[in-house]
Amino acid sequence: MSDQNTDQQIVDQTTGVDDLVSQNLTTRRKMRSLLFHVLYAADAFDYETSAVVIATNFNREYETNIDLEGEIIKIVNEIALKRDELDEQIVPFLENWKFDRIGRCTLLVLRYAIWEMLYTTTPHSIVINEAIELAKCFAEQDSYKFVNGILDKIYNSIKPEEAGDDDNENL
Repeated sequence: MSDQNTDQQIVDQTTGVDDLVSQNLTTRRKMRSLLFHVLYAADAFDYETSAVVIATNFNREYETNIDLEGEIIKIVNEIALKRDELDEQIVPFLENWKFDRIGRCTLLVLRYAIWEMLYTTTPHSIVINEAIELAKCFAEQDSYKFVNGILDKIYNSIKPEEAGDDDNENL
């Protein structure tokens, strides 16, 4: 009976690890979604309204609890500052497509994903998968295919060490 209890403890421990991984991915996905909303609002105001003001309004109106000195604000600010540089990464890979034709939500998803590939250690496969999920939720119909193609080309054009691609790294 003690072997059976030990086996059950191992199963419980394994389930616990899976739950933690799942919760971490869910938490990161929620963070990305919230970041997208703040980024979208900043873009709608032509980046003239600070991310802190936008997040304060979100916190008040939608009870989101965004940390005004946290990761979401910092990332939105960095993307806003580097948006021209991020857009320049997209242009070479537009085949039979003009930059001005990219939908606003699709562009914001691309900016965020390219920023994440260039400036974090998040594995590129996670960045691309999460960008696809954001595009499915918020961008134009079927734009996730466009997002996938562009991000894959961009990733393949940069060195893995610049992209922060290390499959052993955690989020």
